[in-house]
Amino acid sequence: MSRPPLLFLDVDGPLNPYAAQPERRPDGYTTLRVPLGSGISAADGGLSTRRRPLRVWLNPEHGPALLGLGYELCWATTWMAEANRWIAPTLGLPELPFVDFGYALFRERPDGVHWKTGPLVDYAAGRPFAWVDDEQSELDHAYVATHHEGPGLLHHVNPRLGLREPDFRTLADFAVAVNTP
Repeated sequence: MSRPPLLFLDVDGPLNPYAAQPERRPDGYTTLRVPLGSGISAADGGLSTRRRPLRVWLNPEHGPALLGLGYELCWATTWMAEANRWIAPTLGLPELPFVDFGYALFRERPDGVHWKTGPLVDYAAGRPFAWVDDEQSELDHAYVATHHEGPGLLHHVNPRLGLREPDFRTLADFAVAVNTP
């Protein structure tokens, strides 16, 4: 039996609708306060200069919904291993593998492709994958089409809204399509 496709999960944007109105937590979400110095990259928005803990909104219903999609889940986020410490428990997810971006983390590429794209294609190694993020562009789609041998879905999620029912339907449809001979 073949392995299920990968689902690369970004945290901030798809799971944490950070761009929503700051004084209005979305319905169904819970607030998590992540203390500074918790291992989250200081390069991400200058967290080391913040005085208050990082506010993260998460919807606990997303965990079971993600687990039911027919994918092998994998973190594709600047949180890297820390997503298992802070994000997974709130969502009810088990510990997940993560892409270690290493030296690529936040490095702008001269071709305009997002710094995550190359490492994700390398990690997938030809295996079908979907990637949910709020920072993809047409350049990333073109890169995946050119450099990835298997099917790939780059699914943009509005960071004001986070993952919604239509996003889950799109992901489920892709998983069924790549698993159908």
